[in-house]
Amino acid sequence: MSNYHFTSHGDTETRSAARDLQITPETPCLCASVRDIYRENNLLFPVISLQWFADDDDAPGKTEDPTDRKLQKLREEGQVVKSQEIVSALGLLLPALLLLFLAPFMLRTCVEMIRFFFTRVTELDPVKDAVIAAVFFRYLLILAAPILAVAMFTAVFSNIVQTGFLFTTKPITPDFTRVMPRIGQFFKRIFSIDGIYNFGKSILKMAIIGAVSYILIRSDLEKLLNLQKADLWQGFTTVSWIAIKMLIIASILMLILAIPDYMFQRWRFRERNKMTHYEIKEEHKQYEGDPLVQSRIRSRFRDLLRQNLQAAVPKADVVITNPTHLAVALQYDQKSMPGPMVVAVGADEMAARIRQIAQDHEVPLVENKPLAWNLYNDTSVGDIIPVKYWNMVAAILSKVWFLNEERRRKLRDQQERERLLNREVS
Repeated sequence: MSNYHFTSHGDTETRSAARDLQITPETPCLCASVRDIYRENNLLFPVISLQWFADDDDAPGKTEDPTDRKLQKLREEGQVVKSQEIVSALGLLLPALLLLFLAPFMLRTCVEMIRFFFTRVTELDPVKDAVIAAVFFRYLLILAAPILAVAMFTAVFSNIVQTGFLFTTKPITPDFTRVMPRIGQFFKRIFSIDGIYNFGKSILKMAIIGAVSYILIRSDLEKLLNLQKADLWQGFTTVSWIAIKMLIIASILMLILAIPDYMFQRWRFRERNKMTHYEIKEEHKQYEGDPLVQSRIRSRFRDLLRQNLQAAVPKADVVITNPTHLAVALQYDQKSMPGPMVVAVGADEMAARIRQIAQDHEVPLVENKPLAWNLYNDTSVGDIIPVKYWNMVAAILSKVWFLNEERRRKLRDQQERERLLNREVS
């Protein structure tokens, strides 16, 4: 077997073929080596590298869908999902329909314009009389303004429907890096997925227009052949009707074709802007901060929260529990508070901490699962509880205050007895 040397180091497909054929790189002749490979393996067509079809943004490591932040950034740069076929189809269909309805008016205006100039052809001098230009532009505005207005409205409307209201100058900002031609990028763009898709779409559009034209002309072929016997007005109306039908039907078919095109553009947009795990991690770090720093901040916050619990829970009048998962500490001062206030709230470990502090300082614990869940979901530390819970909390506080008063009364009685006993002993 002959020895070959491949000078294209970037073509992985060629190197893979060389390994499969047990080729050793020695001879520095690329053309001869490729020709010999075809001859030895009876290849009729050249092997096209799949790298030609790869897009710059279709990197192998980009497997994750774009994040909301990246999509927002792309939108700010003017990169959004949009099908140009929708814009083109509507921009062709609506002006064509308007032209169909305004055709009699436009025809009368054209006849009036021609009559005006022909009747004054010997009276006015185009060089000296400025009225000729003024009249011409007046008629031009009357004829073209409706069509141009509808076309502009259609272009704006079809873009807003697809992308929403978006104003940015980034897409039209001059980029001088694109001035220099890049032959490699040009061929890569041609043989990419988008290039092949656009080529196939163009062929399909040409086929649709050709088929519509053929069918309509063939159906009215007899009328067209008899036009040589017809007068000028009949010939004009016949050809105009065939042309407007051709235009409207072709634009409707283009609009139908635009629906799958929009779906394809949406899929390609997400594929082009996929991200790697590293990019997602860096984006999260950029916007959310370093996870290690965030962990330290949360740890410090928990320490501060424990210190606050040590000061807040002993002031509470009662702690509502779940009894094990939730704990809500309430305080009420009739003179300074409009209603019971939440001084501490927590779940799981935090709830256990609140219960422990409450027991150490003899703050009553009341088990009420529905009330504990409602207060946990509807309130935060420092909030006055909603009015709808006042009656239920008032009943609990009344019972707690009664028990506290009983406990304090018993404590005072016990202290009085001990004082009398000490006096008798002395």
